[in-house]
Amino acid sequence: MLRDDLRTLWTEPRPPDAPARVPRDWALLAAGLAGVALEATLRENVVWRPVAVVFAVWLCLLPLWRRTRPLATVTLAFGSVILLQVASLVAAPREPVGLYTGAVVLVLVYALLRWGSGREIVLGGAVILAAGALCSVTDETPVLENVVGFVFLLLPGVVGAAVRFRVTARERQVEQVRSREREQLARELHDTVAHHVSAMVIIAQAGRVLAGTDPSAAVEALEGVEEEGARTLEEMRAMVAALRDRGVGAELAPPAGVADLERLVRTPGARLRVDLGLDGELDALPPAVDAAVYRIVQESVTNALRHAVDATELVVRVAAERHTVRVSVRDNGRRTGRGRDGYGLTGLRERATLLGGTLRVGPGTDRGWHVEAELPRARSESGVHSRPRR
Repeated sequence: MLRDDLRTLWTEPRPPDAPARVPRDWALLAAGLAGVALEATLRENVVWRPVAVVFAVWLCLLPLWRRTRPLATVTLAFGSVILLQVASLVAAPREPVGLYTGAVVLVLVYALLRWGSGREIVLGGAVILAAGALCSVTDETPVLENVVGFVFLLLPGVVGAAVRFRVTARERQVEQVRSREREQLARELHDTVAHHVSAMVIIAQAGRVLAGTDPSAAVEALEGVEEEGARTLEEMRAMVAALRDRGVGAELAPPAGVADLERLVRTPGARLRVDLGLDGELDALPPAVDAAVYRIVQESVTNALRHAVDATELVVRVAAERHTVRVSVRDNGRRTGRGRDGYGLTGLRERATLLGGTLRVGPGTDRGWHVEAELPRARSESGVHSRPRR
């Protein structure tokens, strides 16, 4: 078991998208250099002052590469500590060599466990432990102080590992939400296609019955099959690569859409007055877009009922334009400074992206919380084959 855990740690990759430098890195460098200048100027008992200043400046520069080169920065920093400790043993100065500003190496310990791969963590941890052990052996300090110093040295690494675990867990949950949303979208599209195919079968059966007695009616039936087939092909092109779970029966009914919004916003017992406005041609939306509009309004209304502080009104607007459908949901609640962009809205953003649209959420300029979505409807206008005239 322990060997498997160590093998897993050794093969752990680096976290993706590590930023090279951010503004606070330059602030940290400026603070470190200012500390070096003040300490070198004001502190009287500095041993080997030029060496200590150069060493401290070196340690202040290394954090600039701590995210992209965590093992290299730790090795250079603590390797320098080891060399300086060995030099002090040979020269035997009366006081420890170095400036207190050198504590900036704690940032490197944090970065090693936050941004390093498993192999880098193991190798860098060995260098840190070697430097700490050498300093403990050579310094004439009590054992208890050495233990406290070790704990103080390793504490940033524990914090870095905790932050890494939390971020990884969050990313894993977001990815699970996205996967569930893709699967749900695939299921809805599957149901829509099944609905069209069922209609095609019924029309074809009716045409076969009428073929002998009313040929014109049979031709109309064939045209209906052609139209339904064109719609089915269009929806199949929009399907994502996900399949329905085995053992779950197909539900031959299209999902809820714009036509169900009236019933949604008039839920009994709701504490908010919902103002629903529908504008434009919303009857001929592609089923995937139709279902997405309903889900966006549903999730937004649910979030407002749960989280909108002191809100009395919720304004929902769905407007169909020539090429797009715009959805806007706004409440007049009090701004609390805390966002409501949870996993539900993450899933909706993924759904909008899959359909080629966008979804934005955030606080209003003065009050409340706004959800704005823009979905393309060109699929139903340019993609669906029109029935030819005869």
